[in-house]
Amino acid sequence: MPHKITLTGSATGPLREYDRYVAFDMREKGSPSAPKGLKKSTFISYTVFVAKKAFNKTGLTKKSIMHEKILIQGEPTLDIPIDECPGEIGVICFQITVLPNKNDKEKNPSDAKKEPKQEASASSEEPRNTESKKQEEEQASVSQSVEKEKKKAETVQPEVKKEPVQEKKTESQKKQISNQPKGTQDIVDFDDIIIPEEFLKARPNPEKTQKVIDFVKRTGHLDEPLTIEKESKVLKDGYRRYVVAKTIKMEKVPVVYEYQK
Repeated sequence: MPHKITLTGSATGPLREYDRYVAFDMREKGSPSAPKGLKKSTFISYTVFVAKKAFNKTGLTKKSIMHEKILIQGEPTLDIPIDECPGEIGVICFQITVLPNKNDKEKNPSDAKKEPKQEASASSEEPRNTESKKQEEEQASVSQSVEKEKKKAETVQPEVKKEPVQEKKTESQKKQISNQPKGTQDIVDFDDIIIPEEFLKARPNPEKTQKVIDFVKRTGHLDEPLTIEKESKVLKDGYRRYVVAKTIKMEKVPVVYEYQK
């Protein structure tokens, strides 16, 4: 009988669509207690293959699959061509489930507590007098007149207000870049970076990758910036650092621009 396998986590690379199925890469930690004489594995990479019908039922998209935590149940396979399976192990998925986030669980009980309070306040607002309504109308008219005066003042002196705002933005950008590795030209959102197919086939060395992870945890930033194209934001160099940023869930990363020829 084929062996069953269960994986939990999020995708480490973009979703790849084929005729009747989709594929994406995942990673999980290796065995914590390896036999004596064998090196401990930091993580194992998997390539998951899911039928399009089953994937569409989950409601996942190309962007959300990079952030949502999912549960994969399936069986390993050796029948997939190497070009389509960049991971160390290929997995045929027969069930995919989106796991709830901790933040969603914490919000639900608080929302349930708020509902009776809102109903009680709504019932108390029903028997309002006509005098209170008049006061509200007068306050609304006063607030409207104040807003009009503010808009007039903004139109009279637009240049004076814009200059300090731009200066604050440039100062904040300089401070952010100064806290990043040498050579950093800009800081961009991690989700905006596009990974070419050639990088997805590569398998970064686990030991070197772990060293970069330890460096980030110690210093709070990557050891070197990523190299991307200015306009398209396609990754040109630094796939190992991209994998580290994905593993640590960094929202912004330092970059160096390579202009398109």
